[in-house]
Amino acid sequence: MKTALAFGASGQIGAPMLDRLRVAGWNIIAVSRGEHADAPALAWKRGDFANLPSLPSHVDAVFCCGPLDLFSQWYGESHVEAPRVVAFGSTSVHVKRDSNDPRERDVALRLREGEQRLFAAAAVRGGRATVLRPTLVYGRGRDATLSRIAALARRFGRFPLPRGANGLRQPAHADDLADAAFAVAHADSLSASAYDLPGGETLQYREMVRRVLDCLDSPAKLVELPSPLFKLLLAAAQASGRAKGLGEAALARMREDLVFDAGPARRDFGYAPRAFVPSAEMFKPAS
Repeated sequence: MKTALAFGASGQIGAPMLDRLRVAGWNIIAVSRGEHADAPALAWKRGDFANLPSLPSHVDAVFCCGPLDLFSQWYGESHVEAPRVVAFGSTSVHVKRDSNDPRERDVALRLREGEQRLFAAAAVRGGRATVLRPTLVYGRGRDATLSRIAALARRFGRFPLPRGANGLRQPAHADDLADAAFAVAHADSLSASAYDLPGGETLQYREMVRRVLDCLDSPAKLVELPSPLFKLLLAAAQASGRAKGLGEAALARMREDLVFDAGPARRDFGYAPRAFVPSAEMFKPAS
């Protein structure tokens, strides 16, 4: 029986990834900041990268669905040996690299340095590391973009967008990302590499939002506003704490195409993401 060590295992990608490992007969040691009940072949340990519990000295694979920068620092200093390491990053490493927002540039820098640190440590230790970079994640009610849009639309019965929010997007379902991590762990021929993981459909930002609003139990109305009026509403929402993280850079990206190539992931480990067909269940807060 193979043994996996999993970080961020209770999150929107980690939870379905654990399901796949358990079905395949893996023994799992999962680390989370919250308390969870053990289950057959699944032992939970409580902690984070600043305060980790005792861990085994050897496992068959290490998975990380948490912060890549913190994980790469831990991995470089740890004594846990594993021939396979699979960690999630983000396509923000590309998207936010040249942002006019210094906080976003810092996110991209930490992702890039995390990837480099992980690959360097794996090379020294004789492991093979793979970084998976999802695009906009949805499907488990825990994401900070589409689920937040759905929550606001439920509350107000409508959702505003600035006119011209036609930049292309490729939302990726959390279950497809879990499938990708599982497949990578079993792809023995992979060398140190990073893969972009877009969703299976490319569509305009406004169309992506419209589908979310249409699928709700009580469908909400999409309202497109002139940019000056939208910015006034956004400023009011930020003042009330309802639009945290949505700054000028994020607003400008609604008009930009953020499109990535799934070809390498499809070729190397059979990545097969679904089209964007949302349901109300996908955006309900996780229990």
